Amino acid sequence: MKKVGISVMFDEEKLSATKMYMSQKNLDVKTELEKVLDGMYAKYVPSNVREFIGMKEQTPVKNKSEKAQKKSEVEVPSE
Repeated sequence: MKKVGISVMFDEEKLSATKMYMSQKNLDVKTELEKVLDGMYAKYVPSNVREFIGMKEQTPVKNKSEKAQKKSEVEVPSE
């Protein structure tokens, strides 16, 4: 899935302190923010919409050569 960037304004001293204490626990602000956003997605986006988006992600776009190869790989059962 294509990723996009977001930006938020936050107090510089608070951010600096947050980063300092998170680094002591081997945590990263970006990673933790991504987890929070994933939680918001799970909380606010209806499950049927999340399921639909998940299905779209898993559907590979096949080109003609892949389709032709699949047809040639089909086995014919012996009698």
